[in-house]
Amino acid sequence: MKILVTGGAGFIASHIVDRYLQLGHQVVVIDNLSTGRRTNLNPAARFYEVDITDADAIAEVFAAEQPEIVNHHAAQMDVRRSVDEPIFDAHTNVIGSLNVIGSALQVGVEKIIYASTGGAIYGELDYSPADEEHPIRPLSPYGISKHTVEHYLYLYQYLEGLDFTVLRYANVYGPRQNPHGEAGVVAIFGKQMLAGQQPTIFGDGTDTRDYVFVGDVVKANQLAVEAGSGQICNISTAVATSVQEIFDTVAEVSGYQGKAGYAPARPGDVRHNALDSTKAQQLLDWAPQMPLSEGIALTVDYLRESKI
Repeated sequence: MKILVTGGAGFIASHIVDRYLQLGHQVVVIDNLSTGRRTNLNPAARFYEVDITDADAIAEVFAAEQPEIVNHHAAQMDVRRSVDEPIFDAHTNVIGSLNVIGSALQVGVEKIIYASTGGAIYGELDYSPADEEHPIRPLSPYGISKHTVEHYLYLYQYLEGLDFTVLRYANVYGPRQNPHGEAGVVAIFGKQMLAGQQPTIFGDGTDTRDYVFVGDVVKANQLAVEAGSGQICNISTAVATSVQEIFDTVAEVSGYQGKAGYAPARPGDVRHNALDSTKAQQLLDWAPQMPLSEGIALTVDYLRESKI
């Protein structure tokens, strides 16, 4: 099977590319390398350095490759940037996704697997862990743009018969995560601690997130090729872990002896988030496997050995 992966040089999608290739699929990667890294690219995949906002270039790649499945991860994924630049966020995440969907329809793609967000889409929770029926009240343009594409997928399934599976990720962490960005607290803390720098906690450290290991996310994307038709599934652990707990665990693994610095909470960040993944277990036969402490250790080991 030929699978086209957008954002395939990025943190999450590069691992997915590796898994698809291991399973014997042909893989085509589209990435503009704005946040993805060339070193993440699997040489067995065919690579196009293309931006999803370039409609003509996207159409040319689809026409040339004729993929059967599209795994769509390319996105503007910085919550803070979306608050500062909502038009840029919408142009990338909504218009870019429509370019991908439109080209998929033109060449008869069977299914789109779409990486959405569970961390930003629900807003402050009415109950925890939140399932897929929880009200959608995003507190950032990023959450709004990612959710908007879910509606387009539903529409084109209704109008054109395009199949889809939406995976709403909790906070994904693991090897290859960018430690220099605004997202990915495990990687950011790990890199700073290994360098002897003092990490900053925004807020008082009591904010909680649901941390899911990238290898578990890869498994969900593997299963979604065949399962989850027309469905939206949280990919999560249902466990709420505080930022202070993450700091303490990373410090223990890395050998950091210092204390955290603290700064005011940032706009667009939700205070608490944990997601119920029962639906993914039922429809995809998926469940998280990696214990948080072990996953953090693997991430810190990667940061220790890498040059990023």
